[in-house]
Amino acid sequence: MEEPKNKRELTAAEKARIERNRLKAMQLRESKIAVSKESECGGKMIKVDGHKFKDTNGGFLLDEVDHTVDEEERAAKIQKLAEEDAMEVPVSYLTCNECSEEFADSYLYKNFDFSCCDKCKDLDEKHELITKTDAKNEFLLKDCDFDKREPPLKFISRKNPHKSTWAEMKLYLKSQVKARAMEVYESEKKIEDERKIREEKREISKVKKYNKQLSTLRKNVRATLYDKTYKPHEHEYGKSTYNEETDEYSHACKTCGFVETYEEL
Repeated sequence: MEEPKNKRELTAAEKARIERNRLKAMQLRESKIAVSKESECGGKMIKVDGHKFKDTNGGFLLDEVDHTVDEEERAAKIQKLAEEDAMEVPVSYLTCNECSEEFADSYLYKNFDFSCCDKCKDLDEKHELITKTDAKNEFLLKDCDFDKREPPLKFISRKNPHKSTWAEMKLYLKSQVKARAMEVYESEKKIEDERKIREEKREISKVKKYNKQLSTLRKNVRATLYDKTYKPHEHEYGKSTYNEETDEYSHACKTCGFVETYEEL
């Protein structure tokens, strides 16, 4: 089964905690532990292989409470068991890029693999987060620049504040997105040149779209103005008269007054 692309590597502290929990679970399972009852003093009594112990809720067990034992002896016994149960956890420290101090884990390192301690974290300015849409518009990146180019940029998912039913937003560390843009375009000047080219193409596309809409509008207007019921005028002439001087006949239209002259054969 293919692993998720943005699977986070566990820190040394998290691995040690998981291992410690696993060992404790194995010990409980092998000992066939069964919870029996609550003790009179309020602690939970646990039976292990027929012997009763008190759960201290500190990761270890005590023999059934004997009220005749001195409190100091009981405290010393608890301390001894705690020391025996303790595991030595190897921790690898990182160096903060801002203050140069060492730290074991932090918000920015856990989510973005960015070496910065929580004391120096500044999400308002220096370590600002940016949505994928804004990152693509500002730095002219494609989806493959985020997900396919090695190493893939890490992100955190948050619910969309505009509408809860929309897909979750992906938030990236802006400084890492800018660094990725430098890998793609090599310089800020090339980013600006690419932005101008895209703006020119966008303007040309707008003009073409406008002209197409205008042409469609004109066709619709002409179609609206055309009267399909219109018929050409037909003259209705009155009585003809004869002109002796020109030897021609003429008659006039009763509607528009047009006069037509003609000769009779």
